[in-house]
Amino acid sequence: MSAYTGTLNETQRMDTAAAVAVALTVIGWASAFPAIRAGLAAFQPLELGALRFAIAAVPAAIFLAVKRPALPRIDELWRFGFGGAIFVALYTAMLNFGELTVSAGAAGFIINVSPIFTAIMAMALLGERFSRLAWLGTVISFTGIGIIAVADGHGLHFNAGALLVLGSALCSAVNTIVQKPLFARHHPLTIAASNMVLGALCLSPFLPEAFHQAAVADSAGLGAVIYLGVVPSLIAYAAWATALSRLPAARASNFLYLVSPTSALIGFFWLGEVPSLLGILGGALALGGVIVVNLKR
Repeated sequence: MSAYTGTLNETQRMDTAAAVAVALTVIGWASAFPAIRAGLAAFQPLELGALRFAIAAVPAAIFLAVKRPALPRIDELWRFGFGGAIFVALYTAMLNFGELTVSAGAAGFIINVSPIFTAIMAMALLGERFSRLAWLGTVISFTGIGIIAVADGHGLHFNAGALLVLGSALCSAVNTIVQKPLFARHHPLTIAASNMVLGALCLSPFLPEAFHQAAVADSAGLGAVIYLGVVPSLIAYAAWATALSRLPAARASNFLYLVSPTSALIGFFWLGEVPSLLGILGGALALGGVIVVNLKR
């Protein structure tokens, strides 16, 4: 068995690996929103999540079996368990149920509360510094996401679905803080693979019904769940773990403001959805805020 030898101090910089990891995360998670909507046309929310992560867990389990990474210490077990149960299973369940009633623009706005949660907790619990300039960039990005939500045309309605999406944002933020210390000893791909496997186990009670629904699903629904299992799950979760291992938690999370404008861009090329001028303005502000946060980098 081998231990990860990288340290947090050695890797807290925006190098090429971190940049690629951030890009893969943003593109993967941005494409998840339309894929989830397509998948919910053929599957129930919990069944969609169960099949999605069952697909992702197979190669993740093979990776762990081949690599045989260092086993977690006793005091690390709960951090690994938290990733599977909260970051994968609970996050997915809440987001899937939320997207039944919340529009894409509103969901993107609500989910982007996560970087704010993360920055506050990282300062309080991890001792990270987040400058006034970084907070200014955060406000600019969040304003841009709000404009995108308004441009979506459905408005912001804080119903039960919106609260579920907000809950998924909190799951993501808390997990970022909980699992950040693991990167001092474990390889990011080991952490990501463990999250996939443990999350799939948590969702496994819904897998038999998911197979029944898959038997009668159309090609679009099946394609959506396979895509969700490979790109937004297997690839994007691994990329996010890599980014988080190489950047401070608050700064890494700030890049997630790019998910909403990227999702709109994907919708333009994939679904032919033309963004409004207001939506384009919101995307520009979201991008501008991320640039402001990284000005001194």
